[in-house]
Amino acid sequence: MNPENLKLAVELRRALHAHPELSMEETWTKAALIDFLKTHTGLEICDRGRWFFAIYHSSTDAPAMAFRADFDAVPVEESNDIPWKSQFPGVAHKCGHDGHSAALAAFALEVWQCGAAQDVYFLFQHAEEIGGGAVECQAFIPEHNIAEIFAFHNMPGLPKDTACMRVGTTQCASRGMSVFFTGWPSHASRPEDGCNPAFAQARLVLTIPELLALDDWQDMVLCTVVESSVGGPAFGVSPGEGVVRMTVRAAHEAEMETLITRLERAAAELAEAEGLTVRFEYQDAFPETVAHASSVAKVQAACDKLGIPTLELNEGSRGSEDFGYYTKLIPGAMFMLGAGDVPPVHTHAFDFDDELIPLAVRIFGALAGVPLV
Repeated sequence: MNPENLKLAVELRRALHAHPELSMEETWTKAALIDFLKTHTGLEICDRGRWFFAIYHSSTDAPAMAFRADFDAVPVEESNDIPWKSQFPGVAHKCGHDGHSAALAAFALEVWQCGAAQDVYFLFQHAEEIGGGAVECQAFIPEHNIAEIFAFHNMPGLPKDTACMRVGTTQCASRGMSVFFTGWPSHASRPEDGCNPAFAQARLVLTIPELLALDDWQDMVLCTVVESSVGGPAFGVSPGEGVVRMTVRAAHEAEMETLITRLERAAAELAEAEGLTVRFEYQDAFPETVAHASSVAKVQAACDKLGIPTLELNEGSRGSEDFGYYTKLIPGAMFMLGAGDVPPVHTHAFDFDDELIPLAVRIFGALAGVPLV
C-alpha cells in the first residue's frame, strides 16, 4: 500500500473516531467520507441520503464487484486517553466502524491510482448496529448488477494480522423481541381486585431455558432477557402493565423464527391463564450472515498470494451483522482480521488497530485484481 495513502487513511480514521455518530444520525461521518473521496480521487459518487457509494469504472466487461464498510458508532463511553478521543459523551466508535470505513476509503484511493480488473463499487453504509442500514442499501445490488460483495470486520481475540474465515454462517440471525402484558391495576392491599402481569412475566422468563433445552434444534439457539419490568416505586399500587424484552438469536433464521413462535405461544398461554392481554413488538432484525464457498475460496487465494496468514473458524460468531442482507442476494463473504490480545469490541477501552488498514487494503486489492498490491 502506498505509504502516503496509509497516512491519509489513518488521519481519516482518527477524525472519524473523534466524531462518532449513532445509527441513523451519521451526517458528519458521511460528509467527511465523501469529502475525502472527492479530494483524493475522481471516482463517481452516488449520494443516497443516509448512505452512499463510489464507483470505479473499468474498461473491461468483467462482472462488477462491491466492497462494503459500515460507519455508525455505538452508545458506549470512551475511556481511552488518546488524541483522537471521542468528542461526544456516551458515544464512541467501539466496534471499529471508523477503521472499516477508513480502510475502504484507502482502498478506493488505491484503485483510483492503480486501476482494477472490473468495475468496483465502494459501499459506505449507515446503521449497521441496529440492522437497518443494509435493508436500505441492498437495492443497489440488482440496480448495478453487482456480482459479488466482500467486507471485513476487525476482531479482537483472534490472532493478530490473520485473516479468519469460514464457509456458511459467520454471524447469527437475531431480533429484539418485546412482550407486553396488560391487565389492570388495583390497590396493593387488594391485589385480587386487579390483574398484575408480574407472575406471567416471571413464568415466561422461566420458560426460556425449557424451550432452549428442547432436542429438536439443529444448531445454536439463544434467548437473552435484556429487561423485565412491571410497575414502579408506588408501594400502594399493584400494577397492571409490564414488559419482557429479549434478544432472540440463532445460527439459522428458520430456527430463530421457530423459537420466536414458541415464545409467542408460551406468552399467549400465560396471558390467557392470568386473564391478561399480550402483544409483541420487534426491532433490530438481523439475518444470518452467510459466507459463500466460492467467495471464501477467493479470500483464501488472495491471502495465499500475499503471504497473509489465515485461520479457518470452527463456528460463526453469536453476534449479528446486517451484511447478511447482501449475501441473501449475491455471493459474498465477510472475513475477520485478527487484532490480537486487545480489549473486545463494544467495551470502553476498545480502539481500532490502524495496522489492520493496509492488511485489509491488500486483501481487497487482490480480490479486485488491483496491480502492484
